[in-house]
Amino acid sequence: MKIQDLPYADPGVPDVRSGFRFLLWLGRGQLGGQLACLFWGLLMQLGIAGLPLGVGLAVQAVVDRDGGRFALGIGLLAGCGLAIAVGDTMTHRVAVTNWITAAARVQQLLARKTAELGAVLTRRVAAGEVVAVSTADVEKIGWFVEAVSRFASAAVALVAVCVGLVLYEPELGPLVAVAVPVLALAALPLLPRATRRADEQREKAGRATELASDTVAGLRVLRGIGGEELFLGRYRAASQEVRGAAVRSARMWALIAALQVLLPGLLLLGVVVYGARLALDGRISVGALVTVYGAVALTHHPLRTFEEIAMAYSFSRPSARRAARVLALSRTATVRAGTEAIVPGGELYDPVTGVRAPAGAFTAVVCGDPDAAGRLADRLGGHPAEPDGEHASVLLGGVALDALPLDVARTAVLVQDKEPVLLSGTLAELLDVPASGQVPAAEALDAARCGDVLDALAQASVDTGGDPMRTRITERGRSLSGGQRQRLALARSLVTDPQVLVLDEPTSAVDAHTEARVAAGVKRLRSGRTTVVLASSPLLLDLADRVVLVDGGRSVAVGTHRELLAAEPRYRAVVTRETDPGAGLDDALVPLGERKGEGA
Repeated sequence: MKIQDLPYADPGVPDVRSGFRFLLWLGRGQLGGQLACLFWGLLMQLGIAGLPLGVGLAVQAVVDRDGGRFALGIGLLAGCGLAIAVGDTMTHRVAVTNWITAAARVQQLLARKTAELGAVLTRRVAAGEVVAVSTADVEKIGWFVEAVSRFASAAVALVAVCVGLVLYEPELGPLVAVAVPVLALAALPLLPRATRRADEQREKAGRATELASDTVAGLRVLRGIGGEELFLGRYRAASQEVRGAAVRSARMWALIAALQVLLPGLLLLGVVVYGARLALDGRISVGALVTVYGAVALTHHPLRTFEEIAMAYSFSRPSARRAARVLALSRTATVRAGTEAIVPGGELYDPVTGVRAPAGAFTAVVCGDPDAAGRLADRLGGHPAEPDGEHASVLLGGVALDALPLDVARTAVLVQDKEPVLLSGTLAELLDVPASGQVPAAEALDAARCGDVLDALAQASVDTGGDPMRTRITERGRSLSGGQRQRLALARSLVTDPQVLVLDEPTSAVDAHTEARVAAGVKRLRSGRTTVVLASSPLLLDLADRVVLVDGGRSVAVGTHRELLAAEPRYRAVVTRETDPGAGLDDALVPLGERKGEGA
């Protein structure tokens, strides 16, 4: 795979049984690139290993005044130099390609998994971990995958040097042949401690990242309650823990790096002392001593690759484990072979809670627990928070939603959660989503009562001629109020025009007057289409064709808003926020903030 051929047409099905198996799977997927890097790496390493031989031949030729051997030595040096130049250039080129393509494959796999799971991903995995996996972890995994072939070429070169020295100079070569493996494995006892410290650092960094993302996401709320300094203090403490863990980890890796310098230096010193004695005794030639000395000196280069592969594996192992954990998440059922890509029709039914949403009806669901409402919304979209257990699949027209291909399921049912995300870009780009084409953007914006939002965007547009559709919206819509963000997200969902639209508290951030208009607009625009709204607002519930009360995880009552308000105390307690069974219908239709005794 070449960089210009990215992205992969199909990144494949990864082995996510463990982090190590995931790394093996990535390596096998890049076998061609790994072999190419091994070849060019061997060419470079053997070129480096041949330099001492050329120098030794030239030196001995000068001592012996042998012009032919001198020319041979110079020619060997020239050939080694060419091999090093070509090998180093191509090794770097292929290694970078392996790194980038491995990272790109992991990123594609993560993007595919994110699209498959949707908003449920951050309910199963902490947001900080998702951020870490998709950024730093991807680079570390790519680093290890590309370093493997360079390590293999260095190991083969060291073996060749040791064997060659034993054959070339039996008096001095065995000393080097015994010492080099000891040098290569000298840092092995320190690796477990270095790995533990590196894992500790990454764990603390992940917690700090998660704390920072949570703080930024809730900054407006924190300012409202005066909690900025509290969270800032927590982040300071977390960052200091990360700093301390990083220093402890760096000390271990510095010790390993020092050993990689000290031990070869001691070997080099021993070779010089012992070799000089042999040369004085006439047992070896001066050229042979120069050759062995140069070979030992140049083993420092491949030995550093041993240190690098140890560090790369230490850093990539937990990264691969986290990536495998995310990629192992799945929908609740496996798509049946031969399932036709046809969007089923009919009522939406959840066998776990007993909630039914008739086809073409505006159904409201009332849950006393907001978290339960969020889990139910996920279930209705085919994404329960827990994939295991007694969760039977939601049925659409009698067809299990989880057994449908993902694109068909998304076309059939769209879920907008209570905290929808607005991506940065223009308003036109925000509303440019896969859709049926039956609902124009203007009608969706009108139904969501986004007139004031359009006016604000028009005023904010300096270089677009006052066109709100061309005005850029900042990341996550932070320049807009909560109610404006909520209504734009609702308009986006309405433009999509799915067969079944599930809305979780779509008007929780707007005032009562706007809420009534939004509810009426949604009902009008979604006429004839199945709509499920999870809410407890009387203004919205009064417009629903039917209302379902869920208590204790089960549907316990069904009827219109007024019928349930008159006959069901549990419903009345949730909707009116009162426990008085005699609370009247008029009270339930008056916004809470406007009731007598509830001032602003």
